[in-house]
Amino acid sequence: MTTASICTIGDEILIGQIVDTNSSYISRELNAIGIRISGMVSIGDNHDRIINTLRNELKNNDIVITTGGLGPTKDDITKAALAELSGSSRYVVHEGQKEVVYRILHSRGLEVLDINEQQALVPEKCEVIVNKLGTAPVMVFRFEDEEFGHPATLYSLPGVPFEALGAVPDVLADIKSHYKLSSITHRNIMVYGMAESALSKLIEPWEDALPSDMHLAYLPNQLTGIRLRLSVYGGEEKDNISRIEDRFAELKSILGDMVYSDADDTLQGTIGRLLKGSGKTLSAAESCTGGEIAHLITTVPGASEYFLGSVTSYAPSVKNRVLGVSMETIETCGIVSSEVAAAMAEGVRKLTGSTYAVATTGWADAYGDEHEPAGTVWVGIAGPGGTKTSKFNYRNDRNRNIERFSASALNELRKMIVSDLKA
Repeated sequence: MTTASICTIGDEILIGQIVDTNSSYISRELNAIGIRISGMVSIGDNHDRIINTLRNELKNNDIVITTGGLGPTKDDITKAALAELSGSSRYVVHEGQKEVVYRILHSRGLEVLDINEQQALVPEKCEVIVNKLGTAPVMVFRFEDEEFGHPATLYSLPGVPFEALGAVPDVLADIKSHYKLSSITHRNIMVYGMAESALSKLIEPWEDALPSDMHLAYLPNQLTGIRLRLSVYGGEEKDNISRIEDRFAELKSILGDMVYSDADDTLQGTIGRLLKGSGKTLSAAESCTGGEIAHLITTVPGASEYFLGSVTSYAPSVKNRVLGVSMETIETCGIVSSEVAAAMAEGVRKLTGSTYAVATTGWADAYGDEHEPAGTVWVGIAGPGGTKTSKFNYRNDRNRNIERFSASALNELRKMIVSDLKA
């Protein structure tokens, strides 16, 4: 299978001055045409380090794609390093890129300086893909077997994301014309309600029985749970999809309602699909999550069809006056309790007239009381069939607890909606 490495060049990434978004985009595009990414490397603005790193990457990969270091200023030294790497002894003017340089600068009312014209100078042993969006060309260096033990190609792209990503289609077309590519097939299912280690133990026999060409990855996220990704490298995509679906069908029988989606999805997105077009509606009453649940729900396009609104009832007085939670319940059972969570959900459901309501009350940080310790949340879900409560305890910092509280609440809501749909 054809492999590739993606290298970013420039001190600005290493010191955290900018975030590298180019590599993630390029890796997705390469993966989509059947190229396996072996690694991503960031290299500082050092001539020798650029050469040594790229030599190593070319030795271990069929393709290397670099971004950055191609500007007109003196600190952009990539072109000189690539000239030495390719054995070029001189530079030549690429007329196509020179025309673009003049066009761009004249369109901005700027004078073309010598330093601008130098952008069209390229090492003699490179091919050029004209960068129509900027002044620095995409340089292509092809190496024969004797250099690295196998044929290898290096593509040097500018670092500006607009220009780099704009050049990707031309780079992909060039790759397709020079390499015989295999397929890579990925499929995901989303799981919520079990820690990664426990999930791994539960499905260990199933995972051990996977064919040798099928690979499982665990991708945890506290807001979405665990994405389980099955990948097959090589073969026919249609056959691979069928094989993966068969394996996932086996997995679903093991995990039951912990599986909430057959795609790369979110809990709020799944809830949205369950409610859209159903005529059923939703509201929220939040204390410890401070509006995070409402925020997540409204990130889904079309949420206005089913989400009526929310109450952030942080203070006991708001729980009492707005949601109708009795002060006796709060004082007797504790502000963080099953009884208060249930009353909050029922109160906001009545207030808004929604079909379903979700509520949270908990301690997100170091506080607690005689009833519940820090990190505890009670979730209340009210619906046509009644009200259910669940307790969760997480020992994280405040922000992480809020995210996990919110995700747990959305998952409990999802389970009630699914249960009602099956009834």
